[in-house]
Amino acid sequence: MAWVYLVIASFGEIFGVASINMFLKRKSVLWLFILILTFGFGFVFLSLAVREIPLGTAYAIWTGLGATGAVLMGIFFFRESASLLRIVFLTCIITGAVGLKVFG
Repeated sequence: MAWVYLVIASFGEIFGVASINMFLKRKSVLWLFILILTFGFGFVFLSLAVREIPLGTAYAIWTGLGATGAVLMGIFFFRESASLLRIVFLTCIITGAVGLKVFG
């Protein structure tokens, strides 16, 4: 169940970063509230995950999934560039997170 919590926590990270983007565009109290809520949601599930998963592993996977999801959300929803170099580095993040779990 801890791994499910970790994936859910990653969604908090992904939507938190998207909320930062929306807050910077709109500068409204609503988006500030959504930003705080989404990151808080992610932190709650991260705290549940680290009860069973070692902190170093959980944090690496959480940030890897969160960064990957945030980049993909930026590309697909906020029309950010999808250059080859960006995709290569995104692949490095995914490979590092997966490698940590396989070899850690």
